[in-house]
Amino acid sequence: MNELTAGTLYLVPTPIGNLSDITERAVEILRQADIIACEDTRHTRILLDHLGIGGHVVSYHEHNKKEAGSKLIEELMAGKTVAQVSDAGMPVISDPGADLVRLAIAADIPIVPLPGPNAALTALVASGLDVRQFVFVGFLPKITAKRKKLLADLEKVPFTLIFYEAPHRIKETMDTLIKALGDRKAVTARELTKKFETFDRGTLTSLREGMDVEDPRGEYVILVEGWNEDMAAEEDSAASWQEKALELAKTMPAKEAAREIATAFHMGRREVYQFLIKKLET
Repeated sequence: MNELTAGTLYLVPTPIGNLSDITERAVEILRQADIIACEDTRHTRILLDHLGIGGHVVSYHEHNKKEAGSKLIEELMAGKTVAQVSDAGMPVISDPGADLVRLAIAADIPIVPLPGPNAALTALVASGLDVRQFVFVGFLPKITAKRKKLLADLEKVPFTLIFYEAPHRIKETMDTLIKALGDRKAVTARELTKKFETFDRGTLTSLREGMDVEDPRGEYVILVEGWNEDMAAEEDSAASWQEKALELAKTMPAKEAAREIATAFHMGRREVYQFLIKKLET
């Protein structure tokens, strides 16, 4: 194995579960690096101990990235080699390493990325959903307004959507996705590459209902089918009956209009009536 190049930032993927998934090249870089920058030193030390690597480990995470990032750049400019890792998987993706990369680019520091484990792609290839085109979203914004805007922008994107979520927030996030995207085909994957790796396939609603039966465990990848022609046709049909219902309601009572529309479009009369009442009240 070649020696590392001085003053270089190495982006080193780590296993997302099964420790055997780390590459020989990643092990060698972690073994030779002057500094290993990681989110949780205790977590990374477990991996390093497993590999028999000592290494000079420093903390670099979301809450100290400004100060720690500046120090790492100074070390790099002084000729040290730095290996940046996340707690699991590919660094930089949904990870403060993205800021370190920008700092390194601004300082004209060489960056060497390694290929390796990634939860989103691991889940995608086994999902059964369209893998030709997809959008990685990651964790939804915590701020409500930003979250709503993002999902509104994604609603009619014709690609498979990939989200990350923690077990204690998964139910809330599933409810949010159902409300914003409708009841689409979906897959949840958790405990990837581990003993209890689990894929659940169905619709957003059926998967959400299952979470009330069995408490969610493990970090989740949520995959949702993208906007398609059937959804567009359904939307056009909905717009059509709604327009006709409003027109009829101008000439007859809402109950009678609801009855006629329900018969013509093979719908439930209650759904049409509630739509009319809501619209007529505004």
